Amino acid sequence: MDIVETEAGTGLGARAVSVGEGEREPHPSDSLRTFGAVVQALREHAGLSRGDLAAVVQYSKHTVESVELGRRMPDEAFVERAEEALGNTGALRRAARHLSRGEAGLAAWFRRWARLEREAMSLCTYECRLVPGLLQSEAYAKAVFEGTIPPRTDAELEAQLAARMERQTMMRERPTVPFSFIVEEHVFRRRFGDAEAMRGLVDHVLERSAPRNVTLQVVPVEAGLHACLDGPLQVLETPAGQRLGYSEGQKNGRLISDPKEVSVLCHRYETLRSQALSPKESRDLLEQLRGEL
Repeated sequence: MDIVETEAGTGLGARAVSVGEGEREPHPSDSLRTFGAVVQALREHAGLSRGDLAAVVQYSKHTVESVELGRRMPDEAFVERAEEALGNTGALRRAARHLSRGEAGLAAWFRRWARLEREAMSLCTYECRLVPGLLQSEAYAKAVFEGTIPPRTDAELEAQLAARMERQTMMRERPTVPFSFIVEEHVFRRRFGDAEAMRGLVDHVLERSAPRNVTLQVVPVEAGLHACLDGPLQVLETPAGQRLGYSEGQKNGRLISDPKEVSVLCHRYETLRSQALSPKESRDLLEQLRGEL
């Protein structure tokens, strides 16, 4: 079974097909909206403003607002602190068990891929267009979404941004799962925002790629032609040991399950690993790029 997927969303079909525009709009899940409504009701019953609750739970007012509007997936710390601050009734803990992760802010055709990522025993990503979503800083992700054609509403942009940041939590939550990234050097040289925003991006990438289970390799500009010139690709291994590949283009994506095709993608990825800089050399290059800003 093939899944249409991009960095923005997922759909399921018997083969790779384009998804209609109506399926591209991000919609908060019912469980997130319900949880948010409960938080808001308890907060108002306690006579607290969003700013008051934010101070107590040690999150920003923006985060509290996003949770209440069903646009952000609350993490465990938020749930526990909000529970204690709002009467310790157990309502929030119970409601949190039924939240669907990876739904709000994700386009319809991306949701299944997001679930596959969370269950994968390993994930390999090659990118030549932009910084992979799992390594993006918040400012970079916001700039990417703001450049989307056709333009999104402010509410849609906020939901997408919240989903992108929540999606990154799986890398912290799964410290024994290998995450491998190979990214073209020119991706990190493409400017967005001011120098401070660029330094923030590099710092974020260095932080996210620092754990032992995360490997980042940069393909230097002088490397020339290489094994993955056909475009970005991802390969993951499921808990059942099945390897799945994924490729994407303009407004479409394809999950590849045929063993022979996946084998080709894996071989290309492994070959590119030998052509890219080592992880240490890659970090050194990023730090050099940061110093040039």
